[in-house]
Amino acid sequence: MTASTAIARLNAADPDFARHLDHLLSWESVSDDAVNQRVLDIIKAVRERGDTALVEFTQRFDGVDAKSIDDLILGRERLELALTRITPAQREALEKAADRVRGYHERQKQDSWTYTEADGTVLGQKVTPLDRAGLYVPGGKASYPSSVLMNAIPAKVAGVGEVVMVVPTPRGEINELVLAAACIAGVDRVFTIGGAQAVAALAYGTESVPQVDKVVGPGNIYVATAKRHVFGQVGIDMIAGPSEILVVCDGQTDPDWIAMDLFSQAEHDEDAQAILVSPDVAFLDKVAASIDKLLPTMERAEIIKTSINGRGALIQVRDMQQAMEVANRIAPEHLELSVADPQAWLPQIRHAGAIFMGRHTSEALGDYCAGPNHVLPTSGTARFSSPLGVYDFQKRSSIIFCSEQGASELGRTASVLARGESLTAHARSAEYRIVADKKGN
Repeated sequence: MTASTAIARLNAADPDFARHLDHLLSWESVSDDAVNQRVLDIIKAVRERGDTALVEFTQRFDGVDAKSIDDLILGRERLELALTRITPAQREALEKAADRVRGYHERQKQDSWTYTEADGTVLGQKVTPLDRAGLYVPGGKASYPSSVLMNAIPAKVAGVGEVVMVVPTPRGEINELVLAAACIAGVDRVFTIGGAQAVAALAYGTESVPQVDKVVGPGNIYVATAKRHVFGQVGIDMIAGPSEILVVCDGQTDPDWIAMDLFSQAEHDEDAQAILVSPDVAFLDKVAASIDKLLPTMERAEIIKTSINGRGALIQVRDMQQAMEVANRIAPEHLELSVADPQAWLPQIRHAGAIFMGRHTSEALGDYCAGPNHVLPTSGTARFSSPLGVYDFQKRSSIIFCSEQGASELGRTASVLARGESLTAHARSAEYRIVADKKGN
């Protein structure tokens, strides 16, 4: 039986609360110099030797007996085969989730627009999908078919011409659910490669792997480090930290529910973070008891225990108003408002990746099938970042069309500003198009 946890207890009234909270929230990437150099070497090899390097790295790191790149390519027919290999219940769940994710993201799609000014000048914005997107999917036992849906479907809704998926198959281990999800989501090509070498292949292209415009999807530290290095050559979604959940509760929800909600993120990995904030100190005690009661029943009990003990916390606040202040200070990836009237508190939430409203809305529903994207900003980046969406796969071009009159009027303004910056060619370029008025001025 797993020993009891020693989850941290914090009180917002303590003078040192801010310092203790900052320490609790701090998380540093483990991308040390050795990892960084190894990733740079891998990227260099892929750029110089293409498919040959991919095959060698896949043999070395994944233990796959691949003779050539052809052994690492899965065609559309293989994805369709996966649909027949999963259970009917699994297929139904994937299709239902995909429908909900697609329906939600179709509402995000942006269209081009223009407006015409009185003198005939037309201004606007042209919205265009990316030509090609690359989707990284973790492979082997740690496989997430839900991530395939969440990354590929917004790209398809945006109108991306081709979605290329890379997924490692360590020791030849193929996850049929992942391939089935790829089929349902409309993935166009799949390569069974992973790690930094897969990111490099997507960013720069090889003889067989097409170069993409953006790389999205979660991965280990080598994948995250590679994404940092190729950013600029291609776009990336984000550099995600460990998963995290913040539950704000008024003390009236079943403590077992709250404990399990905390576990739902803690079970991801040892660095995941699960925090409960409540003004009811007796309720915090009840949740602590539920944690100790339920932990031994969990399959991933040791991971949960390490996460809870290392980065979890039960935080006592003065009232719900202070709870909102703490929530905004944390800017969590997932925020559960497990309260009687969540709508009343929603306007006060400024920073959160996703907000789960009410006692019955568990974060797990958002991970799989509610509809909104589960690729969310972590480590406080919800202060300035948003969930992955259709807008990540579209780009915007400004449109400017000047009538003769408009060019003349704008030219006068541009001329003054350009000469103020000592950019004479700019000024004269605008001045050429200025039409003299009827008085000859």
